[in-house]
Amino acid sequence: MPNVAAVLREEIQRLARKEVKAQVGPVRKHRAEDRRAIAGLRRQVASLEREVARLRKQASHPAAKSEATEKAIRFSPKWVAADRERLELSARDYAALVGVSMLTIYNWEKGKSRPRSKQLAAWGKIRGIGKREAWRQLEEMER
Repeated sequence: MPNVAAVLREEIQRLARKEVKAQVGPVRKHRAEDRRAIAGLRRQVASLEREVARLRKQASHPAAKSEATEKAIRFSPKWVAADRERLELSARDYAALVGVSMLTIYNWEKGKSRPRSKQLAAWGKIRGIGKREAWRQLEEMER
């Protein structure tokens, strides 16, 4: 016959472990949720710090306004060629409208170079005009 004290002690330990597990389970869940929330907040803070650093750098840069303009006007070599073809203009005439050389237009179309901010703004102005307006502007330039 087993010792009653040993059996009683084992039963008390078993019940105590069961009670502790019941009490600790919800606390573990809350701790895991809190850790996930903290990790998400850390990622958000890091993202915001990067954005602040980028904005500070942009604000301190002397050409911040021209960069904003350059980003507002999107550029693609295919668009230059398509626009010139749509207007039915030679590279020389198209270059005259933009205010650059004929070679610059060829380099833009081939993707060998990109327009500077002033050139990009000038190209952006003529990008949406029609054939009649383009020819009218060319005639005014010749005068």
